[in-house]
Amino acid sequence: MLMKPLDENHFDQDCCKPFLHRGGEKGVLLIHGFTGSVSHMRPLGDALAALGYTVMGINLPGHATTEADMARSNERMWLEAAREAAITLRRHAASITAVGLSMGGLIALKLAAEGLVDACVTLSAPLPTSSRTAWLAGFAAPFWPRIHKAPTDERHTMIDAAFDYGYSGFPTKKTADLQRLIRAVKRCLPHVTCPLLVVQSTGDRTVRADSADTIIRLAGSAQKRKHMLEGVHHVCTLSPALPEIVHEMDAFLRAL
Repeated sequence: MLMKPLDENHFDQDCCKPFLHRGGEKGVLLIHGFTGSVSHMRPLGDALAALGYTVMGINLPGHATTEADMARSNERMWLEAAREAAITLRRHAASITAVGLSMGGLIALKLAAEGLVDACVTLSAPLPTSSRTAWLAGFAAPFWPRIHKAPTDERHTMIDAAFDYGYSGFPTKKTADLQRLIRAVKRCLPHVTCPLLVVQSTGDRTVRADSADTIIRLAGSAQKRKHMLEGVHHVCTLSPALPEIVHEMDAFLRAL
């Protein structure tokens, strides 16, 4: 089963809408991934809110609407939206931890490098992706304008379909935007000095197997830790490992 495309009016579901759960003084900003939506972060957000944290979840520009909107967005717009969200959340919480899934993890790292957040958690962050042809996207886009995500049995069996809302494909040229973001984040990792938790799965086929190690090795943080999940999907926030992720994040946040 593939992600339900928002172009078919599925994004009007409540789980696809941005949210703010007001809680304690520790705030958490949740950032979804490439072609996804805030629904991928909703179960995590609800669980953290139940533990007393103030939690905000956003939709990045060009996401949770139509692929045509995504074509008009870029990595600069995605970053700026996350910066604005961090500033907004600061009005409701004394400290902020940026938490990002996949591309959202890259954005969270960028916010950390810019000093906009007090801590950072990455989930399945691609440094880089496992694709060997992504660098060709800029050249291929005029001839192959859209990349379709083929349905997989793995996705259907390993993640919660009730929250799996995102595009069934994307404009090829957006891969080039993602690659630029990956390169920019890799350059800025030494400037990430806040506490850092890096989560990845041994079952992730979307990112390079050594992505978590690369982040840990290059980040300038004195307090940094890697946590490996066993055999779950790239969208680990919708996997059976969610309670494990919540436990690790709660321990990380409490120690701040």
